[in-house]
Amino acid sequence: MAKSRSVGTKFTIDDTAVGSLTSIGGVELTAETSDVTALDNKDGYKEFLGGFKDGGEVSLEGYLDGEDGGQEAMHEAFEDQELHECAIVFPDAIGKNWSFKGVITKFSAGSASLNDALKFGGSVKISGKPTLAANAQNTSQQTNTEGG
Repeated sequence: MAKSRSVGTKFTIDDTAVGSLTSIGGVELTAETSDVTALDNKDGYKEFLGGFKDGGEVSLEGYLDGEDGGQEAMHEAFEDQELHECAIVFPDAIGKNWSFKGVITKFSAGSASLNDALKFGGSVKISGKPTLAANAQNTSQQTNTEGG
């Protein structure tokens, strides 16, 4: 795959694209560690064991669009506080997407300032393991190329 500009990247919630976005935060995987350094340690370096992993939180920013179904879905998901199917779909040149279950932890709409469009924003806390995979169309293109 090639490198690409970010234009064309999409965020979806329950298969509904959230429109008018200007920024989608990345998935930031982290892991806890447990210090298991013992008193009989001879080399002077701490020792660790890996612990639970965290998928992080994805932030969204954009322009408020009163007719956008994705922004409406974000608000409804904030109110119900249930897990929803979410995805970050990168442009075709990248050919990958993140998919995960998430709960909306922040929803802001209508931030106003002089000489600027009304703003929209939100955050999604990832629950469980996010998956980085090839886009469906790229998988079928690879299959067609390899098979024929």
